[in-house]
Amino acid sequence: MNENLPQDPMILFSFVNMKLRDDYSSLEAMCDDMGIDKNFLIEKLKAAGFEYNEAQNKFW
Repeated sequence: MNENLPQDPMILFSFVNMKLRDDYSSLEAMCDDMGIDKNFLIEKLKAAGFEYNEAQNKFW
């Protein structure tokens, strides 16, 4: 995972959703552009209780 991303799961959740809302049409596009391992990000946020909703393009 990109070391520039927040390590705290709640801050990471907020950061990722902000980027998805403001800058990217999909999680795949964000991860490709930012050099993030998509599966690692999904698992890290899943461990904190969040799940990605592709239809709404956000974690909740």
